Amino acid sequence: MIAVKKLNDTTYEVNVAGRTPTSHKVTLSTAYYQEITGGKVSPEQLIEVSFRFLLERESNTSILRSFDLPLIGQYFPEYEGEMRKRI
Repeated sequence: MIAVKKLNDTTYEVNVAGRTPTSHKVTLSTAYYQEITGGKVSPEQLIEVSFRFLLERESNTSILRSFDLPLIGQYFPEYEGEMRKRI
């Protein structure tokens, strides 16, 4: 299970349930959010789908504890294209 909680305009807390539960702080700028989603889904939904993408590739304990959402694309070049397909 993935729970996303908005902390302020650009920062979200993401809790991932698993054998070892983890907590992550994710930042998301309005500009990047609009670029990826065109406003079709909420920022929380984008972050949840992004974590599902990450969990398909690595365990929750391997995901950085704090990062800016666009960083995913540096590790997984297919990230942005996949997000546009999934949302």
